[in-house]
Amino acid sequence: MNPLLSQLQPYPFERLRKLFEGVTPNPAYRPISLGIGEPKHATPQFIQDALAADLATGLSGYPPTAGTPALREACAGWLQRRYGVAVDAATQVIPVLGSREALFSLAQTVIDPTRPGATVVCPNPFYQIYEGAALLAGAQTHYVASDPARNFAPRWDQVPDEVWARTQLVYVCSPGNPTGAVMPLEEWQLLFELSDRHGFVIASDECYSEIYFQGEPPLGGLQAAMALGRTDFRRLVMLTSLSKRSNVPGMRSGFVAGDAQVIKPFLLYRTYHGSAMSPVVATASIAAWGDETHVEDNRRQYREKFARVTPMLESVMDVRLPDAAFYLWAGVPAAWNSSDTDFARELLAQYNVTVLPGSYLARDAGGANPGRGRVRMALVADTDECVEAAERIVQFIQSKA
Repeated sequence: MNPLLSQLQPYPFERLRKLFEGVTPNPAYRPISLGIGEPKHATPQFIQDALAADLATGLSGYPPTAGTPALREACAGWLQRRYGVAVDAATQVIPVLGSREALFSLAQTVIDPTRPGATVVCPNPFYQIYEGAALLAGAQTHYVASDPARNFAPRWDQVPDEVWARTQLVYVCSPGNPTGAVMPLEEWQLLFELSDRHGFVIASDECYSEIYFQGEPPLGGLQAAMALGRTDFRRLVMLTSLSKRSNVPGMRSGFVAGDAQVIKPFLLYRTYHGSAMSPVVATASIAAWGDETHVEDNRRQYREKFARVTPMLESVMDVRLPDAAFYLWAGVPAAWNSSDTDFARELLAQYNVTVLPGSYLARDAGGANPGRGRVRMALVADTDECVEAAERIVQFIQSKA
């Protein structure tokens, strides 16, 4: 067996299942889960229709790993409309099977494990795939703690120079999971300057970019590069997905775009990895990327939920509206001695609501776990269910006051 597999830590939801062993949820309440960030809004009918319409002919041949020209053009067209960014659809775009598998396989392409101290830098807390991808590529990880004073944005400026010197890949998540923080232009400039100095690749995970609550839409990585005159997107790749934007997590459809000198070897890796998108999914994806009406309606639903739920929880917890994404990153009240695991376990037992302990989404680094004492709440269900969950959480906290 691959010895690197032994370095992987249990996935957060495995740990959650163990935490809840022996817990009997209060049967007086129907179960409500805010634990998993799985979109629950209805899949738009026009996407379903596009998928079904291609079944007769779309399954009769092998799909190209690079994706069809029509799909690559659709992805490039969306980048132009959304960010004002022009890319070459033939050399700077690859459709992928959702951002998750691409985040993983990109590390296998970029990392050279024969170089001493090969390092991947990622935010802390973070999406678990970043760590797993780094470890299985033969690299070590360096975790960048989030700053509560900056809506839990990572402190890239606190990474030591000796770490940057051996870094080969940096994962950026903006808007962030679980904090919802969006990176401003000046932080992109810092990372670009560091990349120029040390030669690392930046992977910008932007799967939550279309769920935001106020002001301008979140700044994207390619958009930031353009604003700073980096029109070749050197050592930069952005990754996005239809899962959250269009409520089609089961379709497994997204794309990567950026530096052609990174995209080319990434395509080579994927040719052997076997990651070609089904033509049926490609047809439905073209339809999805070409429409914004359903995205605006999706965003409206999230805004309504957060507008109702956030003030309720603010009255009893340390929580505030995030910049974007569909999570609330909430501090556990003092009555639980800041134990996120005790809070989650007791909440399930007494009120049948599931939340995810923040410590499960982070690693101990520098003597502290930046997720400890917080819980992540995914407001993915319909508004009434999320409001009911919030009401129960308020009752739960007040009962212990």
